[in-house]
Amino acid sequence: MKKPIFWEKAKKDLIKKDKQLGSIIKSYPKDFLFSKSDPFYTLARSIIGQQISVKAAQAVWDRFESKIKKVNPKNASNMHFMSMKSCGLSKQKISYLKSLANAFLSKKVNPKKWVKFTDEEIISELVKIKGVGRWTAEMFLIFNLCRPDVFPGDDLGVIKGICNCYNLKYPIDKDTAIMMSNKWKPYRSVATWYFWRSLDPIPVEY
Repeated sequence: MKKPIFWEKAKKDLIKKDKQLGSIIKSYPKDFLFSKSDPFYTLARSIIGQQISVKAAQAVWDRFESKIKKVNPKNASNMHFMSMKSCGLSKQKISYLKSLANAFLSKKVNPKKWVKFTDEEIISELVKIKGVGRWTAEMFLIFNLCRPDVFPGDDLGVIKGICNCYNLKYPIDKDTAIMMSNKWKPYRSVATWYFWRSLDPIPVEY
């Protein structure tokens, strides 16, 4: 597993800029974000992870992965509703996964052209898919495309990590978090990842 090319530089930069965040980064010297190169896999995993804890999402994903055998649009499209339900997926998430699979199969989604797109252009493409909101699109930018400067201001884990790090009363509002995140530019994805890491015994992945 390769770490993103900007990772070590980002760590040095953030440690220098921010003492509290720096101490989190120093606590996990060997850990880094690793990317799954398959766009469908990342998006499906993000949908399953919506609004549930990392631990719960992992349990549902493990069941889903063992039932589907290979995670791809064709298998997800063909998977029976009851099979999906037995993995612990809600009716809503099942319909989201089906619409995601169909968007890939019908070529409404074409990840190859995203290389030249800005973060915001990719987000606006992705949110056209039913069930993909801004948070899911941001997870995709961080975990699949390894974009270095994404800050998911709606993510409760990030908000919690920030509050813990700076001894703030949880939760702070999104605008405050975004304002604070300016300090971590141009490596907000890296800062985000370490805030998550500080909360969970297993690194977050999508």
